[in-house]
Amino acid sequence: MRRWDGLVNSYSRVCEARGLAEVTIQNRVRELERFGSWLKRRRPKIQLDKVDSELVIRFIQDRTYFRSRSTVSGIVSSLRGMGEFLVLEGVWTKNPLRWIRGPKLDIRQRLPKRIKPSHLKALWSAAQSRPHEHARYQAVCLLAILYGTGLRRGELERLNKEDWDRDNAILKIDGHKTGQARHVPVSEGVWKCIEAYLPHRHNQIEKAGSLEERALLVNRRGRRMSSFNISGMVRRLSAVAKIPIVTIHQFRHSCASDLLESGVSLPEVQKILGHSKIQSTVRYVDIADPARAAAINRHPLNQFLGQEKPQEVS
Repeated sequence: MRRWDGLVNSYSRVCEARGLAEVTIQNRVRELERFGSWLKRRRPKIQLDKVDSELVIRFIQDRTYFRSRSTVSGIVSSLRGMGEFLVLEGVWTKNPLRWIRGPKLDIRQRLPKRIKPSHLKALWSAAQSRPHEHARYQAVCLLAILYGTGLRRGELERLNKEDWDRDNAILKIDGHKTGQARHVPVSEGVWKCIEAYLPHRHNQIEKAGSLEERALLVNRRGRRMSSFNISGMVRRLSAVAKIPIVTIHQFRHSCASDLLESGVSLPEVQKILGHSKIQSTVRYVDIADPARAAAINRHPLNQFLGQEKPQEVS
């Protein structure tokens, strides 16, 4: 089993050559390291070429106890890919994982939870009521970017000042998660929020003596806001606004749903969110369908309940 670590490293290089995102490769390597550690603890010791499907199933059962379907599917996928690599390397004569299938996933099974318009308004009011001037403009800018662009928390954390193209109203987003950088246009409202914040950002880093700081969003010490800081700010704003706790990812869900509801095409929303597969974007259709909502409002039940008689469909 001493060969396992070397084989995992070789497999990760193959994944890099295929163009997989760094975070995807890291997740696969971590899962394969767990499998290797699990094999090394077996007694009596097991030779790598003696690993069979029964042994793999035992690991999957141990590893996925009380885990979600998506987690189970990811584990099986990582092991299956490594199995194919071991066959090509001549370590295994056949891949015992080839026939193993993860649970069937329905991307519409769990609908994304969007933020209510009234709650968004309350969050904005809470941000504008912050007593410290830098904190006030910072919070408004943060909310505008989250809701206006649908950025992930890590993407927002890693934004640098030079990633903001004010002349073309574009944010340049790194490809840390997907492996592909993208340019996201912003609306006039978001543009104004970012531009209004920048002078206060400069004052803050100048006061802190950290003019070399590249981050777009900085904390009171003039340093980059961490993911923890960003989440903490949103939680505090939720508390001030007296609404249920809002998570960062809910802004992403709300951005996608509201864009689709406003008539933006599915491929365009996919590009804005940075989804590598359009299936990830399709799930938002079920919660952003104004035509279907209008249709159900014409249900004859409205008449029975004493509502106004629906108009004839032209």
